[in-house]
Amino acid sequence: PPRVNVSLDAAPAERWLPALRLFDPGLVRAAVARIVGDRVPRWVLGVIGELVAEMESFLPQPFTEEIRGMSEFLNLSLADGLLVNLAYESSAFCTSVVAQDTRGRIYHGRNLDYPFGDLLRKLTVDVQFVKNGQVAFTGTTFIGYVGLWTGQSPRKFTVSGDERDKGWWWENAIGALFRGHALVSWLIRTTLSESEDFEASVYKLAKTPLIADVYYIVGGTAPGEGVVITRDRGGPADIWPLDPLNGAWFRVETNYDHWKPVPKTDDRRTPAIKALNATGQAHLSLEALFQVLSVVPVYNNLTVYTTVMSAAAPEKYVTRIRNLS
Repeated sequence: PPRVNVSLDAAPAERWLPALRLFDPGLVRAAVARIVGDRVPRWVLGVIGELVAEMESFLPQPFTEEIRGMSEFLNLSLADGLLVNLAYESSAFCTSVVAQDTRGRIYHGRNLDYPFGDLLRKLTVDVQFVKNGQVAFTGTTFIGYVGLWTGQSPRKFTVSGDERDKGWWWENAIGALFRGHALVSWLIRTTLSESEDFEASVYKLAKTPLIADVYYIVGGTAPGEGVVITRDRGGPADIWPLDPLNGAWFRVETNYDHWKPVPKTDDRRTPAIKALNATGQAHLSLEALFQVLSVVPVYNNLTVYTTVMSAAAPEKYVTRIRNLS
């Protein structure tokens, strides 16, 4: 995907505009219309439409102001801009892997699987968030969407989010929004921006109240720094760290609690585990991890992109858009 810079020193309403100008506004509007139309119940459209002015006052900055700036640029209503940022929270099917090689180096990879791939593949971007002339953190997202499901704080930590599906969620999500709980993807971005190291990032991602359940997968820079955090809305349901001294040199998370069996209709976990064991800890690399994430059905018709990253080697952050044929 294109790599764009977003300056955190610019006013929030303006910082995405240089990146937006690289894309066809009609394509972005079409994506918003399709995703909001398909994913958002009619009653939610009514609620958000009526409450959008109030929502602005309690949704956290700079996100709301960024959405306002993009919405104005694209001739979208603020309600639609907010709704598409909410809608993505509800249905990202994903596979994430964090692993450690025999030299203690940490690798992190993820597939992001999502409907509407025909549109989203054209809107995928790697974003370098720049502050005072330096890259503060990097993430992969869709243009028009201010949150991150994938990101890296250089030489500190990497993080990805996988949906934890608890069924119909809009009513609870809107209630949680009005209580000031964080959006899942906004918390990833806030953590990348604010947390100083792996340990601080894990604490923030585990403890901050959210509008929806999720799995957060985090990789650090030192041996043993890898964890899957299974989140309830209010806090952690489970913390599952790497344990390389006892042979657990990788963790695989899809969209199901790791201590429960995977549904036979969607078992991406077992093929990923087999591929990692076949690769072997001594042969682990970012390219090897990409190959693991390319094994069917870990890689499938819904896979929009694959990212591999290692916080200790931030220049090697790579995203590849999938299913282009």
